[in-house]
Amino acid sequence: MCGLWASVGLGATRSVIDAVAHRGPDGEGWEEHSTPAGPLALGHRRLAIIDTSAAGAQPMASSDGRCVVVYNGEIYNHVELRAELEAAGQIFRTRSDTEVLLAAWSRWGESCLERFNGMFAFVLWDVGCNLLFAARDRFGVKPLYVWRPEGGGLAFASEIKQFVALSGFAARLDRAAAYDFLAWGVFDHSAATLFEGVRQLRGGECATVRLESGGPAMTVRRWYVLPRPGGLHLPAAQAVERFAALMDDSVGLRLRSDVPVGACLSGGLDSSTIVCLASRRLERPMVTVSACYDDARVDERRFIDIVNRATSTRPVHVFPDGAELPGVIERLVRHQDGPFASTSVFAQWRVFEAARQEGVPVMLDGQGADEQLAGYHPAFTAHHAGLLRRGRLLTLAAELAAQRRRHGTSSAWQAMVLARALLPEAGRQALRRLRGGGRPSWLEAGFAAGHHVPLPATASLERLIESQMLETSLPMLLHYEDRNSMAHGVESRLPFLDYRLVELAVGLGASHKIVGGETKWLLRRAMAGVLPPEIERRQDKIGFATPERGWLAGPARGMVEDLLDEAVRRFPAVFAERPLRHFAADVLAGRRAFDFTLWRALSFAAWGRAFGVSV
Repeated sequence: MCGLWASVGLGATRSVIDAVAHRGPDGEGWEEHSTPAGPLALGHRRLAIIDTSAAGAQPMASSDGRCVVVYNGEIYNHVELRAELEAAGQIFRTRSDTEVLLAAWSRWGESCLERFNGMFAFVLWDVGCNLLFAARDRFGVKPLYVWRPEGGGLAFASEIKQFVALSGFAARLDRAAAYDFLAWGVFDHSAATLFEGVRQLRGGECATVRLESGGPAMTVRRWYVLPRPGGLHLPAAQAVERFAALMDDSVGLRLRSDVPVGACLSGGLDSSTIVCLASRRLERPMVTVSACYDDARVDERRFIDIVNRATSTRPVHVFPDGAELPGVIERLVRHQDGPFASTSVFAQWRVFEAARQEGVPVMLDGQGADEQLAGYHPAFTAHHAGLLRRGRLLTLAAELAAQRRRHGTSSAWQAMVLARALLPEAGRQALRRLRGGGRPSWLEAGFAAGHHVPLPATASLERLIESQMLETSLPMLLHYEDRNSMAHGVESRLPFLDYRLVELAVGLGASHKIVGGETKWLLRRAMAGVLPPEIERRQDKIGFATPERGWLAGPARGMVEDLLDEAVRRFPAVFAERPLRHFAADVLAGRRAFDFTLWRALSFAAWGRAFGVSV
């Protein structure tokens, strides 16, 4: 896990890798070369996980000198690929997966990507073909940004702050991306970023850059497409057996490391599954790190303790405190390269901070499970509406009754949600206007709309899963996860995003997801006998929450006022001052139902100040 840089036709210096020293505290490398398109610079900051010797340093050249790569991530099946390549005559000088990547490119070219099971972003200079090839893993676990200045040239980077280190870069706001974040709470749902002119390769994309005398010429294509949801049909027993086997293998692959591996543990179904499976394979107790609170509404220690006792781990508890927010908010937005949707990002920051303090540079985490397995409670609406549309009334009645029994949902609420889901789109828009939904009142009327189109409530469960995997939920969570872990020099590994597991779960579509009022039915049955019964049967979902309103109305109130001032001063074209201040006062006083909208505005202001962003 590392930070990379590659540029052509720019006067880049080592400052661009110094800007991400946190991503690679174990070493650095820098090379400069001449090409027909101008000077080529390749830079790297190293976090040593596989083959921690100096032999694994980057930039790394292939044995024949034909290719040089800078690479961020892990190819978990490098052992199997190495054996296949050795059988074909390849000789390796190191034990690193980086050298496996180079050998795979030399043998298979671009199709090597399809053989990789891992998370990765890399830029490879193929000297013989006079090109740069850049690629990002299937789901975008590892970041890769692109900037093309108006004067010519091109640069790839792991984090946007690396471009900021260049003298020709100006931090200007991308208005459409800003609207999508402030109004809808989404970002990383497209190639655009909040910085005008900075794009990203999306998950499953690659780019080829021809190093021509007229300047670099780049083409981008998609190398991976998520299979169509619902295209796989398996009986329940076979689906459960296959999911269980893949989940166990995925965890096993992600335990491959030359340094200690721990796990983030929230006490929920996903992180508990990972800890229970990993503990079966490890000879020593693994470190688990958990965020805990004195507020019983968001504290999950009862479940965390059950898992830790069942697996004989070495537990570490951290207690995120809202009084710390004012002192850390600027560091947070600088490491995130942007605002973030809730203070749970701060809690996650503290978890990874504690992992590094405990000497554990690799942590397993549960991102991706909710999206592929319909774990979020809005999935009930899509599931029930789908049953109604298909005329499966008896099944619908049974599912509604089970939801009332398991989750305490009232029949009146269910009827209202179903009726709203089946309204024509015009009717739903009218309801949103009556309820104050859609565009926030505190956004200036002239502020341009964005590109995001919210998913209709009538969307099928299959479409909801696809949207959460590719557009709304998962891309943002992966952004937070990468920046928070790497801020502390920790590699985060995500077993639920093994592509084989995802293709199984997504391919099954709505099947085996919600059964008898239970979400994640497939995972629960697959982990029967692995999870403690109290965890397997758990129906409530806290979702790594924090006591956010209490923090903002209490110990962080001064920060709130400061950031409101910053928002209207720095972004007068974005924020309408009086509505914004009234909205904040109503939320903090409890006169308005709490959601995360206020925090989006506050963190947006903090980000604008930290990077000197202008409209």
